[in-house]
Amino acid sequence: MGCYISRAAMEEARILSRRQPISRIVNDSATDASTRAKLALVIAARAFAVDSLGLKAGKSFTSYSKLSRDTLVLVLSAAYRDRLERKTWWFPIVGSFPYKGYFDFAEAKKNAARLRAEGFDVTLGASSAFSTLGWFNDPLVSTTVAQDSIVLANTVLHELLHNTFFAKGRVPFNESFASFVGGRGAEHFFRAQGDTASTRRAVDDWHNDLVLGAFWARLSHEIDSVFALLPADATASRITARDTVYARARRRLVDSVAPDLRDYPKGWAQRVALNNAVLLSRRVYAEELDGFDSVYVAEGRDLRKAIAKIIARAQASTP
Repeated sequence: MGCYISRAAMEEARILSRRQPISRIVNDSATDASTRAKLALVIAARAFAVDSLGLKAGKSFTSYSKLSRDTLVLVLSAAYRDRLERKTWWFPIVGSFPYKGYFDFAEAKKNAARLRAEGFDVTLGASSAFSTLGWFNDPLVSTTVAQDSIVLANTVLHELLHNTFFAKGRVPFNESFASFVGGRGAEHFFRAQGDTASTRRAVDDWHNDLVLGAFWARLSHEIDSVFALLPADATASRITARDTVYARARRRLVDSVAPDLRDYPKGWAQRVALNNAVLLSRRVYAEELDGFDSVYVAEGRDLRKAIAKIIARAQASTP
């Protein structure tokens, strides 16, 4: 763990050392038009987060770091195959986390292989952004800027929500809340910009998040139910039973869920892995999205009020 934290600190220091003020880059005539437009959008989204949503930005996303690679970090998650339980890692200050981010990609793949060999379900994927939860002035990195405008605005709002509120030890709540703020926030941001086409795409993205959130929630309930019917020590039977559920879920995903998704990658439903690690990692970002949305509707679709209400409820329920 010491080596892992040291490597993360070194990479963070490297990213911070490359920071340049975004305003300077936008005003530099040598900056290409595409990069200038993306960075201007970040400035606008950051201002919207503060002024319209009441988020705390500090100095995050006021600077830009160009990386020498097209992937920022690989995120590793693992779960037990015979029960819906994450493998977790504990970190100082922030507590227990169900994933680890690796800047050393070879190390990430080696640890993924080791966990598979130990009998865990594993998922390993790329992330284009991350937050230090306000501990440092997070710069925008080139891997994030490479995303399309909708994802870029969503990411800025998602990460600034983490700066604003983070419940210690409640990762699924934190990430799902940020997913809600990023999704609904992008819609409100582009509408405020008068960008009808981008607003429509943001609405479609949030629709997809809700549809898939419901799919993952149902699948989680089904897997939990078959595990509940079998003794805890019946490992082989539990794995066989859950594989049957995943096969049935695959058919539902392809036949019923995918047709309801808007402008989603073709063939995704056939390709996406279905196992306990994937299910739980998806749930981290999609837990109770409909619940957050119900608060939003109850607050008259006032996103700022909804965010404040959700934070107040979370604070009241924290021991």
